Amino acid sequence: MTKVNAGITISVDGYITGPNDGPERGLGEGGERLHYWVFGGPWSYAEGSRGEPTGADKEVLDHAFASVGAVIGGRGTYEAAGAWGGENPWGMPFFIVTHRQDAPAAGFEFVNGLDEAIVRAREAAGDKDVSVMGGADMIRQALRGGYVEELTITIAPVILGAGKRLFEGFEESLNLEHVRLLQSPFATHITYRVLR
Repeated sequence: MTKVNAGITISVDGYITGPNDGPERGLGEGGERLHYWVFGGPWSYAEGSRGEPTGADKEVLDHAFASVGAVIGGRGTYEAAGAWGGENPWGMPFFIVTHRQDAPAAGFEFVNGLDEAIVRAREAAGDKDVSVMGGADMIRQALRGGYVEELTITIAPVILGAGKRLFEGFEESLNLEHVRLLQSPFATHITYRVLR
């Protein structure tokens, strides 16, 4: 059965971006450090990514690509990523939740609300999982709506000091059950089952 999971990378102090993130600025000042684990080490927006993940980081990504059949992201993430250059980076159905409908973009489907995105992503995923990739508001909505069955928090060993917090304004009380822990020099990946 299709499972809905959510995953996001945060700093030790709970930020998913550095300060001043957004279109043309990506993850904000110093925010690329959050994703060193994805690219096998240090990189910058100016130089671009240079490496590949290894060890536990590669295991996390390989598992995601093998088990996920559709992705849901928010409009802010889509814009901050520069629409990934107009090309879907996941190679699977990618639903962008937005109240502003754009002209169709190759590999992306714009949907008006999380409820619609969940329904369409479940259909598109077939027997694979649906991944809610963020941003923070999208993950909070999915948790609040009771959609998320597993939550993976990847903690990068950095303190950003400012930016957007994952659980800013989230007032729900949830119980989580530990499922898995993987660690590398660039990240600690913790997966929880969301108990209902």
